[in-house]
Amino acid sequence: MENRKKVAFYTLGCKLNFSETSTIARNFNDEGFDRVDFEEIADIYVINTCSVTENADKQFKQVVRKAMKLNDKAFVAAVGCYAQLKPEELAAVDGVDLVLGATEKFKITDYIHDLSKNDMGEVHSCEIAEADFYVGSYSIGDRTRAFLKVQDGCDYKCTYCTIPLARGISRSDALENVLKNAKEISAQNIREIVLTGVNIGDYGKGEFGNKKHEHTFLDLVQALDKVEGIERLRISSIEPNLLKNETIEFVSRSRTFVPHFHIPLQSGSNDILKLMKRRYLREVYTDRVNKIREVMPHACIGVDVIVGFPGETDEHFLETYHFLNELEISYLHVFTYSERDNTEAAEMEGVVPSNVRAKRSKMLRGLSVKKRRAFYESQLGTNRTVLFEGENKEGYIHGFTENYVKVKTPWNPELVNTLQEINLTKIDEDGSVRLEFLNKLAEA
Repeated sequence: MENRKKVAFYTLGCKLNFSETSTIARNFNDEGFDRVDFEEIADIYVINTCSVTENADKQFKQVVRKAMKLNDKAFVAAVGCYAQLKPEELAAVDGVDLVLGATEKFKITDYIHDLSKNDMGEVHSCEIAEADFYVGSYSIGDRTRAFLKVQDGCDYKCTYCTIPLARGISRSDALENVLKNAKEISAQNIREIVLTGVNIGDYGKGEFGNKKHEHTFLDLVQALDKVEGIERLRISSIEPNLLKNETIEFVSRSRTFVPHFHIPLQSGSNDILKLMKRRYLREVYTDRVNKIREVMPHACIGVDVIVGFPGETDEHFLETYHFLNELEISYLHVFTYSERDNTEAAEMEGVVPSNVRAKRSKMLRGLSVKKRRAFYESQLGTNRTVLFEGENKEGYIHGFTENYVKVKTPWNPELVNTLQEINLTKIDEDGSVRLEFLNKLAEA
């Protein structure tokens, strides 16, 4: 039997990238390749890139070096957002043989004719206007949860963001296809599905390759809630202006959707939100949080926020800080603004010095620790359901409750990938929460 070629994958960036890497990996499998871990020697290394932070650019070079150390004759392909935005830059990185843009990445096996190294990376990258068709994908790697892509691209023109340049216009998967993928996932004993996309609240747009809408995000969650075999559904990041009251109310009564929302804010100052060209003001954000708290007092609410945007004065930053401090939210993801080529913000005046950006970031990270702790304390003494993960970390097994409280208990392999009824008892010194099992069988 001929020797099958080995392929390894490395994913930088978001959950959407992870779901797409999984789909690309399955294509290789269909073509007769064996997938191996990125730490192993392979014939092909595929790196799925990200363009959201400057760090992602540096990380890419490190990952290529790592692949070349493992096998200096290996064929290295770069796909994803950074590959679409700056293909020539990636092609020039020592060791890179092939760079594929937004539409080509799903046909990668068509481009790999022979695996001989190139002096310079070969580029196949479409004009982003051509990225107008939809490729459904989902990830299965971590046994306990899967990321299911339902939407791609974005029609918003936020002044700091390159995603529309990297991923094209907003377009969605057909509802029956999302449901088919969800059934495939649940058939593999996966307990939790996380819905992902670039702008998932925009779901429905481009379902037919044009702007015609048949379904909305609410239709999507209502249909998924009826799929047999799925035990938990989680909505990943959703824009505040697209998270409607009907959706929040539906989640509060839902069979499978969990009480956890991640809602990007980006700034608590209306002046800065306008400069960013966000599609809401902070009052809308307050309304969303209040609505969630009204129908799901125990819900977990995560917030994205950017510090150091051009024109952000100390007063603007303090406005954000106080706004978040007073809001009943559970944790923050803090991003330090970094200039991206071909964005409006990169040309704006009022550049914030990097030491000031770093200080503001540190302040908000401190606030996030305080918020998470207060949220965890509010949950002590309550009964919850936890989904346990598969890793033994220093003698403990970890998991998350439906409302995203991280818990730990002494390692027991029988708990892996199971849902258990528990009571939250106390906060451990590492910040996770200890528990008591309500079901005695779990302790046996």
